[in-house]
Amino acid sequence: MRNIKLTIEYDGKDFNGWQKQPSKLNIQGEIERAIGELTGEEITLIASGRTDAGVHALRTSCKF
Repeated sequence: MRNIKLTIEYDGKDFNGWQKQPSKLNIQGEIERAIGELTGEEITLIASGRTDAGVHALRTSCKF
């Protein structure tokens, strides 16, 4: 198993926060989907924190 650290920033105005939620656009789900498309693997991100709906983030750390 490998761990890869990501440091990301995002504009959250169009999202319903960080955490995955059924039927709602969220940051975690979109990043997991994009990485899955690139790698062909199903991944789960583990983040150092999370944001609420409409909140932006700078230098958020997560790993998969």
